[in-house]
Amino acid sequence: MRADRLVSLVLLLRHRGRLSASSLARELEVSTRTVLRDIEALSAAGVPVYAERGRHGGFALLPGFQTELTGLNHDEALALLVAGSRRGAQMFGLGSALASAMLKVVDALPEGQRDTAAGAARRLLVDPETDLLSRRVAGEEVPDGIVAEVRRAVFSGNKLRIHYAAAGGPARWRTVDPIGLVTVREQGYLLATRSGEDRTYRLSRLRAAEELPEPAQRPDLVDLDRAWQERGTRFRTGGEDQVVVLLRMNPGRREELAGTALAVLSEETEADGWLRLEVTFQDARHAEWALWQLATNAEALTPQWLRDSLRDRATAITTSYGAPS
Repeated sequence: MRADRLVSLVLLLRHRGRLSASSLARELEVSTRTVLRDIEALSAAGVPVYAERGRHGGFALLPGFQTELTGLNHDEALALLVAGSRRGAQMFGLGSALASAMLKVVDALPEGQRDTAAGAARRLLVDPETDLLSRRVAGEEVPDGIVAEVRRAVFSGNKLRIHYAAAGGPARWRTVDPIGLVTVREQGYLLATRSGEDRTYRLSRLRAAEELPEPAQRPDLVDLDRAWQERGTRFRTGGEDQVVVLLRMNPGRREELAGTALAVLSEETEADGWLRLEVTFQDARHAEWALWQLATNAEALTPQWLRDSLRDRATAITTSYGAPS
């Protein structure tokens, strides 16, 4: 761990130039005291790092210093393979490995290309933390230690013991055969089997994980995309709490509804141009929330309890705003 950090520190100084101890601490996700100890260790090892004092001071390397520290370790190579989504790397506990790997990739470039690549990279922004309305993109926090244990079991092909809290229930231990990891819309999932049955576990609901020495019972080859599609189909068409709603809606809001609902079961265009849809929602609360977002651009036709619930909510708001402030 420390060796990787020392490599990253040297590469940061090579590519960024002079950096303060606090800036290095933020980049490496350690304390300032740790950075100072690392600087001392590099100096003792013969790396020509020196300190500049003053308001704009910091640490720097002597001009012309070169390194051969560009070899990627396993996690760094893996991080590059999932680098198409920076948030995906974070979800799988590979955020720091990705940052370290990218430093090594840049360091391996010929000197003439290095500045060009760095300049181009500054003109690309992938997955910002907020959208155009300054709304934060809601991601899920999963401790790196838990994800690392899950990741090891997935790659080694061993059984995995997890302490998992299902929605609305207490956490309990279970032993599973891990198949693979999937990230969708800032949420991470473990695909596994348990007693031969397909299971899907949300990473944010894991309270602990432990790789076991016993080999997992699973096929040697897996098509994760197909497995995910099949599980999604079963989820959309099953479940005791799911609600089927018949509704009319403005066609201009159709994609918004389709992105929220579990499935669109049927669809036809009425004489006035509006759409008549039969749609499945996860539960009653989900159905009411989705229809409420559409306001007068949609009308639930059935079930009657949903019409009553939406009417009562609208009446309560009308009454509230009808009274003097």
